[in-house]
Amino acid sequence: MLNPDTIARILGRIWASPRIAEDFAAICATGGRFAGTESEQRAVEWLAARLPEATGQTVQREAIPYRGWTRGPSCVRAAGVAWPAQALGRSPATPEGGVTAPLLDLGRGTPAEIAAAGTRVRGAIVLARHEFMLGTGHMHRRRKYEAARAAGAAGFLIACHEPGLMPVTGSAGDGEPGNIPCAGISYEAGAALAALDGQKVTLVTNGAFEDRHAENLFSTIGGRGPELVVLSAHIDGHDLAQSAIDNASGLACALAVAEAIRDIVPGLARGVQVALFNIEEWALLGSAAHLAGLTAPERARRVLNVNLDSVAGADNLTALTSNVPGMDEFLRSALAPCGLALPVARPFFGNSDHANFLRHGIPALRLAAGYDRPHSNIRLLLTPADTPDKVRVEELKYAASIAAVLVLAGCASEAPPVPRMDAETARRVTTPPP
Repeated sequence: MLNPDTIARILGRIWASPRIAEDFAAICATGGRFAGTESEQRAVEWLAARLPEATGQTVQREAIPYRGWTRGPSCVRAAGVAWPAQALGRSPATPEGGVTAPLLDLGRGTPAEIAAAGTRVRGAIVLARHEFMLGTGHMHRRRKYEAARAAGAAGFLIACHEPGLMPVTGSAGDGEPGNIPCAGISYEAGAALAALDGQKVTLVTNGAFEDRHAENLFSTIGGRGPELVVLSAHIDGHDLAQSAIDNASGLACALAVAEAIRDIVPGLARGVQVALFNIEEWALLGSAAHLAGLTAPERARRVLNVNLDSVAGADNLTALTSNVPGMDEFLRSALAPCGLALPVARPFFGNSDHANFLRHGIPALRLAAGYDRPHSNIRLLLTPADTPDKVRVEELKYAASIAAVLVLAGCASEAPPVPRMDAETARRVTTPPP
C-alpha cells in the first residue's frame, strides 16, 4: 500500500501545476487530429517531444501501417433540397451523382429494429439516430451500420442526437469490399428526412483511400520488476472541431500523471508504460496492431491498463470496468487511502483502447466523464462543438489525480493488482449486450 504522504505529495504536484492546462491548450491548438492529416502529424510531433519530458525517459515511436482515407464533400438530396453531410470514416464513395434509393427511417436503428424491418432494408438507405455515447443501454453507431449493411441496405445515414445544425461524425466501414456509403447528418436534417420515409432520396459520399502509416508513442518508467501498468490515451480525433474532450483531455491528463509520479515509480514493484495510441477513432487500429505485435511474454508483462478517454466535460468521472473480475475491489482499495470513491459502470464499452487489452486477457478499465449525464458536455462528442471551452481545468486535474492513484496502486502491490483473465473470461467480458 502506498504511503499517504506519498499520495499527498503526488496530488499536490498535479493540483499546484499549471502545466496540465497548458498541455491541453497546446494539444487542442494542433486541430482535430483526424488520422492522416497535417493536424494529426503536428500532434504526434508535439507529443513526441513532450512525452519524454514528462516521463524523464526516452520515447519509442511505433509505425502502424493502415488503409488511410481522406473525406470529400457529401450531401443528401431529396424533394429539391440538399442537406450537408459528413461521410463517416472510411465510407466508400458513391458513383458520380450518388446512390438513389427509398429512405427507410428506423428510429434508433438498432440491430433488432433493422432485423424487424425484414426485406424493407434491402436496397434502401437506412436512417438511424446517433446516441449519447456514454449511457446505459447505448448502442454504438458501428453496430447499427453493420446490421444495415448485412441486411442489404444501399446506404446508411445517422442523424445527430443533439439539435443545433451540427452534423455528427465517426467511423463505420473498414475500407474493404462490401461496405456501403454512410454519412452523418444533423438532427434537423434527420427530422426533415424522416418526413420523407419511403420516398426516394440521393446520398452522395466522397472519399479517397491510400496506404499510410500512423505512429503510436510510448515511454516507460521502470520499476523494481519487469511487470508494467499501462497508462493509455489516444492521439487522433475528428476534424469537425478540436476534439478537445475526445481526447485532448485524456492526453493532457496522461502527461500530468507521468510528470507527477516519475520519481516514485522506480521504487515500486512494477513500472509504468505511458502509451499514446493512434487511429483509435478507426476501430481502435493503433492499439490492436500494437498488442497483436507483442510476443506472449511481452503481453504477460502488462498486468493492468488504465485508459483515459474523454475524462473531462462533466463532473462525474466514472470507471468503466466491463465486469472484469476483481476490478471493483481494486478500485475500492486503491482509492480508500485518499478517502475517495469512484462511480463504476460495469457494462462493456468497446469504443476505446482498453477493449483491446481486455481481448488479450489483460485487466483494463476506462476512465470517462459524463456517464449517464446526457445533458453534460459529453453529449457534444463527435460534433463541431467538441471545443476547448467545454472542459474545465478542475475536471482535468481531478481525472489526473484519480488516474495517478490507480496507476501507483497497480505498481505498488506485490501481487498483480487484478487477476489476469483466461480466454473464456476475456471473451465474456468483451461480448457486448444484445
